Amino acid sequence: MGRAIAHEAPWAAGFRDPTALALLPDAARARVEHIRAGGAPRSWRERIDLRIAGTRAAAMVLRTRAIDAAVREAPAPQVVILGAGLDGRAWRMPELRDAVVFEVDHPDSQRGKRDRAAALAPIARDVRFVAVDFERGQLDDALTAAGHDPARATTWIWEGVVMYLAPPDIAATLAVIERRSAAASRLIIVYHRPALVLRLMRPVMRRIGEPLRSAFTAEAMRALLAEHGFAVLRDQTVAEISAASPAIAQKIRAMRHLGIAVAERRLPA
Repeated sequence: MGRAIAHEAPWAAGFRDPTALALLPDAARARVEHIRAGGAPRSWRERIDLRIAGTRAAAMVLRTRAIDAAVREAPAPQVVILGAGLDGRAWRMPELRDAVVFEVDHPDSQRGKRDRAAALAPIARDVRFVAVDFERGQLDDALTAAGHDPARATTWIWEGVVMYLAPPDIAATLAVIERRSAAASRLIIVYHRPALVLRLMRPVMRRIGEPLRSAFTAEAMRALLAEHGFAVLRDQTVAEISAASPAIAQKIRAMRHLGIAVAERRLPA
């Protein structure tokens, strides 16, 4: 929804994601169209909803641009999107025309997306849907069955999952990524840094079924990735990324804790 709201919006400085609206379910699409139409809020609840939606849309602009840039700077023949959700990269990024994209997600989340994505023309050479429950340790076998080749470089995108997983589950997934990553593979990971707003949000997120289970300092994330053979190339918060975009920076004050790390696989000497 955030990407669909921001698509070609004046404040988003040229941001485009033509896949976002098409991938949304009907109710969410109608909500986005109402927001984009710019109608006055009809209640205080809608006013709050619009403010939250604007914040999320601005954060998604920054997240999406940062991840896209990382994908472009080190092209790989394989891209694995962990917790793919409604990601549209396989249908909109020309840089993936020679890549096999593995969309990994829970089967319940994946079902609706597959139906809606059928109306879109993929740009990637191949798109393979891989159904996995991250908390049940199915990732390694599922990727093997889908044809992922550990001997070839892979770009791993882990964008919206880590904050909802407990540290042992994160470590278990990183162990799989380590085993399946050839030299020069890249890992792009979005995570929460510790912040007061997270402590305030935790009860609300638990009530809506998305409990926040992890947060890392930049140093802790660097150490965790190093344990699994990845050296951090850069790690920025969305607040740091937004410094060059004042219109967006004003909108993301509540999301300043969001970190985006880009790391490279380093094999032992």
